[in-house]
Amino acid sequence: MKLAVVSDSHWRTVADGRELVGNLLTGPFATADAVLHAGDLVTPDAALLFAPLPLYAVAGNCDSGSDLPTRRLLRFGRWRIGLVHGWGPPAGLEQRVLQVFADQTIDVLVFGHSHVPLCRRIGSLLLLNPGSLTAGRGAMRRSAALLYLGDQDVRAEVIDIDACQQIV
Repeated sequence: MKLAVVSDSHWRTVADGRELVGNLLTGPFATADAVLHAGDLVTPDAALLFAPLPLYAVAGNCDSGSDLPTRRLLRFGRWRIGLVHGWGPPAGLEQRVLQVFADQTIDVLVFGHSHVPLCRRIGSLLLLNPGSLTAGRGAMRRSAALLYLGDQDVRAEVIDIDACQQIV
């Protein structure tokens, strides 16, 4: 199974993201089975851009008034994925999001907020921040991620959207 992973789109209107998402859906996300969005959609209608793929999203700090949950525990086959946006300053972000799921067993933790891509393991846990679809906040480039859920392993890659190449 292949999941497209995004965060921090910050689109004020659907039109703001239409071209980018169209390019992703015909490019690196073409064979994705679903999309995970780690928050800060800003406009709730942004979810419509990813159709017909199922979208699993959480609210971020810029999603005021959203009825999205602040965290989700998702299951795809044998794999359990924690999905949360994150909050606060960059220092300590990983520790804060890890605490959200401290009482549950997860295989992957997807988060956003920092706009900085990250893909690394802590023991058997894969920690994945896809960065930001729109850069900003000090991010050097627009990025997203692909999460591959195999029979025996899980892996991810962060891609530079503009260059269409793996960066992490």
